[in-house]
Amino acid sequence: MLIKLALRNIFRQRIRSVITLIAIVFGVVGLILSGGFVKDIFVQLGEAIIQSETGHVQVFREGFREKGSRQPDRYLIDEPASVADRIASSPQVREVASRLSFSGLLNNGKRDLAIIGEGIEPEKEARLGGFLKMLSGRALSDADAFGMIVGQGVAQSLALKVGDQVTLLVNTAGGALNTVDVEVIGIFQSFSRDFDARAVRIPLAAAQELLATTGANQLVVTLHRTQDTDAALATIQAQLAGSGLEAYSWKQLSDFYEKTLQLYDRQFGVLQVIILVMVLLSVANTVNMSAFERLGEFGTLQALGNRQRDIFRLILLENTFLGLIGGTLGAIIGIGLALAISAIGIPMPPPPSANTGYTAMIRLDAANVATAFLIGVLATALAAIFPARRVSRTELVEALRQRI
Repeated sequence: MLIKLALRNIFRQRIRSVITLIAIVFGVVGLILSGGFVKDIFVQLGEAIIQSETGHVQVFREGFREKGSRQPDRYLIDEPASVADRIASSPQVREVASRLSFSGLLNNGKRDLAIIGEGIEPEKEARLGGFLKMLSGRALSDADAFGMIVGQGVAQSLALKVGDQVTLLVNTAGGALNTVDVEVIGIFQSFSRDFDARAVRIPLAAAQELLATTGANQLVVTLHRTQDTDAALATIQAQLAGSGLEAYSWKQLSDFYEKTLQLYDRQFGVLQVIILVMVLLSVANTVNMSAFERLGEFGTLQALGNRQRDIFRLILLENTFLGLIGGTLGAIIGIGLALAISAIGIPMPPPPSANTGYTAMIRLDAANVATAFLIGVLATALAAIFPARRVSRTELVEALRQRI
């Protein structure tokens, strides 16, 4: 009976109900849109890192992460092809590419620049590097025996353009100096400005000849789906157990991503609290006014034999139903707005230390929508507790006096 009476009261107090619903819908829509926007930042940033630098998983010789940047020749995987074949047998893996890291000097005939280089398998890297943009020239191919692509920052520092001949000077694995003349066939821009300021890439075979080795420093594993990263990492680590090799996921390799994730998670948590407080205050004010305007009505209910706890339950039920209606409307409107905004896109400037902007969208996530809905319902129910308690404890005579 209380449920029927609560539903009837909602539609009888139309103005108050509409004001309360507006506050709930606003809060739920705000949470869905802001949560979807933050989710999109995480996804697009992660994909940019994966496709321009790290892949989903990387395999190194033990110690390479700590010391390999200074002495990459001491941390070589001796038979990278056989290891790559073993890893590629996993159903989650799409492809495994080898990289050979080196550092040295790049000379344009007038001045030198310290660079960090990579020998790559061009065709495989082309399939990985969706976020690697060629500003001029073209990407490397397997037919380029002594071609090179350079980062935008390297090209600006040495005033390089496509077709220029440059000299690359490095230390071989045995400690001797070796040089090679290469042609700049392309200038690229990746997600990271710092990477572009020092990075050059040449074919893996040319790098192995330059360094007098047949090994590689890294195996870059790409997967069919990014969400399979943790499972694939566990499988690869099991395959490499006892081999002197170790595997890391792209999240472990990207300190920038983890810190950005923590920053936005905390900011979104604060935003959720702010919206919850706004809904609580808005609903509490409306419920408080409505409850005291209806004090005579509640006095009549008590005179007819209803107890104080029945009045408390009635007010709480009314607002819980309002929360359910408002949460449902907010979820529907929020999903509709998210789809509409995503269809148009939100132009975004480059993130810190990045080169290029991107087009953001509102990603719909079931957990985010459910959380927004529950916050709308719980905020409305919580906001009704204090007014309901005060009204239900009002003396019968005092409540009936409001009728006079």
